[in-house]
Amino acid sequence: MRALFLKDAETAPAIQTVEDSAAGAADAVVSLRAAGLNHRELWIAKGQYPGMTLPATLGADGAGVVETVGSDGDQALSGQEVVLYPGLGWGDDLRFPSAGFGLLGMPGPGNIAESIAVPADNLFPKPTHLDFAQAAALPLAGLTAWRGLTTKAGLREGEALLITGIGGGVAMQALDFAVAMGARVWVTSSSQETIDLAVQRGAQGGVVYTDEGWAKTLGKAAGPIDVVFDGAPAGGFPAYVRTLAMGARVVVYGSTAGPVFKASAPDIFLRNLSIIGTNVGNQKEFGEMLDFVGQHRLVPLVDRSFAFEEAADALRYLEEGHEAGKVIVAIA
Repeated sequence: MRALFLKDAETAPAIQTVEDSAAGAADAVVSLRAAGLNHRELWIAKGQYPGMTLPATLGADGAGVVETVGSDGDQALSGQEVVLYPGLGWGDDLRFPSAGFGLLGMPGPGNIAESIAVPADNLFPKPTHLDFAQAAALPLAGLTAWRGLTTKAGLREGEALLITGIGGGVAMQALDFAVAMGARVWVTSSSQETIDLAVQRGAQGGVVYTDEGWAKTLGKAAGPIDVVFDGAPAGGFPAYVRTLAMGARVVVYGSTAGPVFKASAPDIFLRNLSIIGTNVGNQKEFGEMLDFVGQHRLVPLVDRSFAFEEAADALRYLEEGHEAGKVIVAIA
């Protein structure tokens, strides 16, 4: 079969012929129809991802049709349209992943390929209102956003939520989920155009974080913020902390602006703030997320779709800094 293959960190990923996917007794082979890109693939291609194990087929996110099921699996899965849970080996504790947890697309097999073999319990029914490209936009971004807002933040209807850096895949999924939950969502971005897009999708409003005094502007417009969903706290936390309500929860899911951010102890204990870390999520949460998407008929924002042969071009497009939405590789 063909796949987007990365031999080593000195060689650019390219479509190559690799060994066909083969299912073990507890596995299933999925004929992939679409794969979603994440910045994770860029970091891997540059050799900048923790715990690199190369060579690898890239791609954590995928959707397709079950081709074959191993002898221990449910044969009724054959022929079903599915979305793949992007993790492997979460472990028994639902609160956090085990030491052996990993993702598809390194160290596990990748989704930017004609087929993939994964444990059968990684397969979940594709929401019927979504096409394969839309479904492939969900796994990693959708799961990260869902876990952060529900399991970690306990977001409630009517609460004020701040999503920083709107436009990225995780942030856009968080916006869609939070609006459907009945939260009052405010956003930040470096682009007014992206803020306008967020408002079209249900946000109350937003501020450009490169503007002087943006946090004060946010506070006047939004009032006290109950929950923050932040993938780059180094760039914003010191500014927005004074806008937070008593007992606010700040959920951190990334470090795009750098690994270190400054915090004042009195701001935290006098406001009774909770600063909570999160990453990815477990299979139970993945199923809950897909059920919510189906119930509310949510459609992820897809920016652009590339043909399978153009997968390397899709990575370059992602790196060039598109404004918002997911980049998809259409496989079949």
